Amino acid sequence: MASTYQEIFEYNKKWIAEKTASNPDFFHNLSIEQKPEYLFIGCSDSRVDPDTFTGLSLGDVFVHRNVSNIVNPIDLNVASVIQYAITNLKVKHIIVCGHYGCGGIKAAMQDEGIGKNSPWLQIIKDIYRIHKTEMERIKDETKRYDRLVELNVIEQTENVKGMDCVQSLKNTVDYPQIHGWIFDMRTGKIVDLEINSKVDKKVVAADSLFKKVISIFKRQ
Repeated sequence: MASTYQEIFEYNKKWIAEKTASNPDFFHNLSIEQKPEYLFIGCSDSRVDPDTFTGLSLGDVFVHRNVSNIVNPIDLNVASVIQYAITNLKVKHIIVCGHYGCGGIKAAMQDEGIGKNSPWLQIIKDIYRIHKTEMERIKDETKRYDRLVELNVIEQTENVKGMDCVQSLKNTVDYPQIHGWIFDMRTGKIVDLEINSKVDKKVVAADSLFKKVISIFKRQ
């Protein structure tokens, strides 16, 4: 592993040599096209690299990452990524992956620093507010943040499902499976929230934040 800036380039040379030694056409084949089956929407945290903990290789996963893995209905970046992934790349799975110990989640709950007036983190504050009764029953601070990480992932998967480009594929063979994951950095384990196999009455709000935000913009 490279420890200095210059060593990054030395590592790159060795990596190229290793790849071409076992497969001389590796980079030629890699450059032709991509056919990933997975879209991974994760956090920008430097410790959450899907290629590392999933075993997926170059070309296997299309990736979008931002602070706290938020699928904001009015974010053209994430919307474009999702639309391209399902329309052009025909991905079969969309994974929203949060992680325990997420700095963005914690910042959203603080009254100072980036979380104080951050419009980006406001959606997390709203999730906390919707589930305030449940959250306040959790006395252990670490477990409370863990639960908010889970609630955030569940809400973001709902936002994915609500996007027009995803809805347009419903009841077709191209409709992707949508998953909610947590990466537990304390153990290295992937936790599947199994959002498609069970309904958590504590989590499902009457209307998703996605629908609320869209309705606001439609009235303007």
